[in-house]
Amino acid sequence: MGGLAKGLAIIEALAARGVLNVSDAARASNITRASARRCLITLAELGYVEQSGREFRLLPRLRKLGGAATGRDQMARLAGPLLAQARDELSESVSLAVLDRDRPLFIARAEAEHILSTGVRVGAHLPAYCSATGRVLLGQFSDQEIAERLGHKPFHQRTPHTITGLMPLLAEIHTARKRGYAMSNEELELGMRALAVPVFGEAGAIVAAVSVSAASARVRAADLRHHFVPVLQSCASRLSEAIGKAEISG
Repeated sequence: MGGLAKGLAIIEALAARGVLNVSDAARASNITRASARRCLITLAELGYVEQSGREFRLLPRLRKLGGAATGRDQMARLAGPLLAQARDELSESVSLAVLDRDRPLFIARAEAEHILSTGVRVGAHLPAYCSATGRVLLGQFSDQEIAERLGHKPFHQRTPHTITGLMPLLAEIHTARKRGYAMSNEELELGMRALAVPVFGEAGAIVAAVSVSAASARVRAADLRHHFVPVLQSCASRLSEAIGKAEISG
C-alpha cells in the first residue's frame, strides 16, 4: 500500500501541473528521487505518462481514468434511490455495473435481506462471458470487437450450464440486444440466476447495466422474465433520464 500511496501522490501532482521531472515528483510526494523515478517509469510503462528527456507528461489515458471515476461516482449516487425502490418492489438485491476493461464492475447496490447472499458487492468484478450483466454491457460492441476483447481468452466452464464458446456467446448477446435484457441461468454459479438490462447514455450508447441475482430455489426463470424485467427496465429508464440531465457519459 505504501507504493500505491506514492504513486497516487505523484498522479495528483501530475494532474495539477501536467508536467513533472523526477525532482518535482519527489518533492510533491515527499519521497526519495529514486522512488519517484521508479513510480514515473512504471506509469510510463503502463501508458499513463510519457517521458520526454527529463520530464514526464500526462497522457489522455490518465485523464480518462480520473474522468471515468468521477462519472461513475455521479452515476452511483443517481442510481442509489432507484435501485432501492426496485429492491423493495422485488425483495431481491439490485445492482448497477459498468464495463471495466473486459469485465463488469459493480459500482452501486441496494441489498435485500436474505440469509444466503449472492456474493456480489460494490467494487467486485464478474466475468463478462457467463454473467447477465456482462452480456448486456458487451452488447454495445460489434462481433469483431467482442471477439477481440474476449476471443483470445479461454472461457472457464464454471458450471455444467456455462457457455464456453465464442459463437454461442455472440448468439446470446444478439438475443439480449434484441429483447432488451440478458439472463444467466446457473452459468456463473449453481443455484443462482441473474437478469440484467441496459442503461443508456448519450446517443443511445450503453453506459451501464442494472441487474438482479437470486437463488434459483427462490426465483424461477419465468419470474425473472415476466415480473422482474419490467421493474428493472423501469429503473434503468429512469436512471438513463437522470444521467442525461446530469450530462454523465459513463
